[in-house]
Amino acid sequence: MPRGGKRSFVCRECDYQSPGWLGRCPGCGQWNTIDEVTQTVAASRPPGRGNNRNDIRVAGAAVAAPAPVSLSEVTFDTSDRIDTGLGELNRVLGGGLVPGSVVLVGGEPGVGKSTLLLQALLSMESRAVPTLLISGEESAAQVKLRSVRLGGGRSSLRLVTETQCEALVAALEQLQPSTCVVDSVQTLWSAAVSSTPGSVAQIREVTAQLLQVAKANGIALILVGHVTKDGELAGPRVLEHMVDAVLSFEGDRAQPFRILRAVKNRFGSTNEVGVFQMAEQGLVEVPDPASVFLEEGDMRSGSVVVPVLEGSRCLLAEVQALVAPTNLTMPQRVARGVDRNRLAMIVAVLSRRARLPLSNCDIFVNIAGGLMLEDPAADLAVALAIASAYRDGGAGQGLAAFGEISLTGKVRYALQGDKRIQELARRGLPRILAPSRNAEESAKGGGTPADMKIEAISDIAEAVRLAAPAARSSSG
Repeated sequence: MPRGGKRSFVCRECDYQSPGWLGRCPGCGQWNTIDEVTQTVAASRPPGRGNNRNDIRVAGAAVAAPAPVSLSEVTFDTSDRIDTGLGELNRVLGGGLVPGSVVLVGGEPGVGKSTLLLQALLSMESRAVPTLLISGEESAAQVKLRSVRLGGGRSSLRLVTETQCEALVAALEQLQPSTCVVDSVQTLWSAAVSSTPGSVAQIREVTAQLLQVAKANGIALILVGHVTKDGELAGPRVLEHMVDAVLSFEGDRAQPFRILRAVKNRFGSTNEVGVFQMAEQGLVEVPDPASVFLEEGDMRSGSVVVPVLEGSRCLLAEVQALVAPTNLTMPQRVARGVDRNRLAMIVAVLSRRARLPLSNCDIFVNIAGGLMLEDPAADLAVALAIASAYRDGGAGQGLAAFGEISLTGKVRYALQGDKRIQELARRGLPRILAPSRNAEESAKGGGTPADMKIEAISDIAEAVRLAAPAARSSSG
């Protein structure tokens, strides 16, 4: 029975606590985000986990000291993983779901999180794996409509439309599913916290309760999480520390391709990615995504192909750039699929080291297919696309380039260069600009087709001279 309540004022954005209400949060600077929270304190003693009954006193209550377990006595079975039925999802998870694990899946609205997880549940249910879907955002009829579109209209998948956490904990203990999906954790609320659903205190409380019941009953629990406008998972940062794996589902809603990557994974590697394509029947796996992000047809000036590493895979992406004169005092630097700070650095290096006068030009960079490039080896391709677009010549016609650019203008060695070159050769691209060390390693290793030309690059000025000769200039 609760013996009382503790009142405090907590910011729903950053979890800043204050003894009184404030209009603006001192922690994050946001307005009207501080809510009054009343947390109840239970008088009953929590059950001890161990068999050692040597009680100690904590806050006036007797607590049993847990008995340690020898690490040599701990056993595990790697074959206990649950097959989700989606090969790309299994790849990112490290081979499937681990019983008793908690996975957090985040992504922008409409990217396909609910569709992906519903497909996985329908696949598992068809193989007699006990599953449960907890929907706090959609009604049962809405979930039924989606399942019909995915071909699972006759599935026996169990569905619960409830948002109170204590009721859901009781349902999990009674139904004992092997896998459970909660869509989404921001819609749940607990009676132990008086703040509104989606607040920092509520998210932390409901996650702790669900995590406890999942660990105790061996349930593979998947939580769907919202993201903020900055792309970060909504709620307290501690949420990502509490769960066992954090998956990010990315993609442009205007493009058909989606990428699932692991940000954190206690049971597998974070270097794997899964690629899906949105279709009428749902998300379709792309087992060989090497060149799905390339545009069809001949590439013109301002377009360069780059091989980027996504986990153990090598993907080919097309970097597109447009450079145009401007009368604005502050020229535009628009990046889509490339970090804006990285783009600003590349433009500065081109201006200083390659002597390209870009200070009075608007620069637009786009990665075809909605792919987000995080590989530093994409620097050279971005730089050459900008140089080609500025001079309105060169590049194009299947030019590929990779290499990291330093502030001194040097083109640095790229990891797994042979893998990148082999993928470009498989695609049939005739000309590659690569860092000198990568070109030397490829020449020693052999295996390069005779019709493929690999040019060694040491600095950005040399790369611009070879890829975008100054025969024509758009500045004049």
